[in-house]
Amino acid sequence: MAQFGFVLVSFLSVSLLLGLSHGGDPFDFLDWDFSYITASPLGVKQQVIGINGKFPGPTVNWTTNWNVVANVNNNLDEPLLITWNGIQHRRNSWQDGVLGTNCPIPVGWNWTYQFQVKDQIGSFFYFPSTRFQRAAGGYGGIIVNNRAIIAVPFGTPDGDIAIFIGDWYTRNHTVGNLNHDLRQALDDGKDLGMPDGVLINGKGPYRYNDTLVPAGIDYETILVHPGKTYRIRVHNVGVSTSLNFRIQNHNMALVETEGSYTNQVNFTTMDIHVGQSYSFLVTMDQNASSDYYIVASARFVNETTWARVTGVAILHYSNSKGPASGPLPDPPNDFYDKTWSMNQARNVRWNVSAGAARPNPQGSFRYGSINVTQLYVLKNKPPVMIGGKRRTTLNEISFSYPPTPLKLADRYNISGVYKMDFPTRPTNGPPRIGTSIINGDYKGFMEIILQNNDTSVQNYHMDGYAFFVVGMDYGEWTENSRGLYNKWDGVARCTTQVFPGAWTAILVSLDNVGMWNLRAENLDTWYLGQEVYIRVFNPEINNKTELPVPDNALYCGALAHLQKPQDHHSKSLGSSLMTNGREKILFPVLVLLIGAVIMF
Repeated sequence: MAQFGFVLVSFLSVSLLLGLSHGGDPFDFLDWDFSYITASPLGVKQQVIGINGKFPGPTVNWTTNWNVVANVNNNLDEPLLITWNGIQHRRNSWQDGVLGTNCPIPVGWNWTYQFQVKDQIGSFFYFPSTRFQRAAGGYGGIIVNNRAIIAVPFGTPDGDIAIFIGDWYTRNHTVGNLNHDLRQALDDGKDLGMPDGVLINGKGPYRYNDTLVPAGIDYETILVHPGKTYRIRVHNVGVSTSLNFRIQNHNMALVETEGSYTNQVNFTTMDIHVGQSYSFLVTMDQNASSDYYIVASARFVNETTWARVTGVAILHYSNSKGPASGPLPDPPNDFYDKTWSMNQARNVRWNVSAGAARPNPQGSFRYGSINVTQLYVLKNKPPVMIGGKRRTTLNEISFSYPPTPLKLADRYNISGVYKMDFPTRPTNGPPRIGTSIINGDYKGFMEIILQNNDTSVQNYHMDGYAFFVVGMDYGEWTENSRGLYNKWDGVARCTTQVFPGAWTAILVSLDNVGMWNLRAENLDTWYLGQEVYIRVFNPEINNKTELPVPDNALYCGALAHLQKPQDHHSKSLGSSLMTNGREKILFPVLVLLIGAVIMF
């Protein structure tokens, strides 16, 4: 009986210790090794970034309020950070995985992310955030499910399918190789040029055309069963190309985007821009006389010249009687109608009656009746030369990272790392390189106008938040443009497109303390400086609004003297949990469990 009592006390202690972390919600422990692997997605051998030897990486499956402990081993030849695109990291920008909040993980080191997917649902993806690494892979999907007590606004699908689409280059992402590598080209003031193709789930196109597609390329096949309905989550993880996604002869009912349930609208074709995620319900209601094409093709380009920039996968019914054949399904016929894609985007509306992470309907947050406390008009232009270097800008400022992350400088009162002088509107002055950030009012309500004066679609992502997309139109934004705003069911999401020569207006409630990155998701313009940080600061330092610096924080720059060396490289998950700041919870748990086993 004493032994049973010890076991019971031990397991109660385990529950208590875990409960102290994040309210007793479940944990998901991940152990990921990022390393180079050799692959030939377009028929040319090249270096790609794999996770545990796989490309793309795994799709993680969580539920609202789960806790995540992700140990990342950096076995690349350069520093690494992983960002969780769309995960809001409530009170915890320390886990955001961008250079403004985190020192990168050194080569051969590991680091353990620890966060909670608090009050979120939806479809997202993760990827490496530095040094153009996403162009080489290292990405994977994120699913955050509703808790069981909250109804989903559609029937339970028969399966869940992740599809990653993205433009792809056969050149390495690195610096070197006589200006042929991608970063080297940008550093030398060159454009990247037309991509070599489009990948679907890390694979090249099905050979739908003997001239455009060489023989021997491995393509993606997705197996489905007739009569079944699948939730298909599509992520554009590419470099810079907007893609049109379609499934031959099948309707796609849009149901969710980046954490918001949408009004259900049937599409036969959908423009998905870089960094965006959508999920559709697709019913397998066609006959099985043949397989069907899944297509992702480049948008807003000369389709003849860019014909090779087309990804093709196969939808294979389990009772299919033959291969797919014939021409691909047509893309939108809007060469002379530049409003078609914008009107499609405007029709992505919030389902205001559905619950999501919480039981109350999404529409109970009446964003349209909240007074704006801050306005920022952010204008990007085509790349410019600054000090002999080709750079991109927002409001004439090209962002430059200091050696010390902004968030760490804030916490340790390191002066001179950044300036809170980012202009509220374009200045029309000479462009400059700087580390200017936006000072956001905690609990304020910010209106941000994204004005794109470049010649290609620019896509913007904001970490830490879902913002409301309330309007978009061609031309220059003015105060009178507010008359076009949707103040009721504009969708809340984390990545929005801004068409060339147009603007997009977003509203965001600044209730999440931290240092948050607002960036172009287009890798080329992001790499060249088209980003800024929004500092949301509560002068009352307490754990209720912001968690303290994690015990395992990496230090660099002016704080490099605080960094302790790791005992050995690329530790396993178990050892990293002991040395990277989780010993306060997990070491006692393991001791108690071992003791329980011995006594029992």
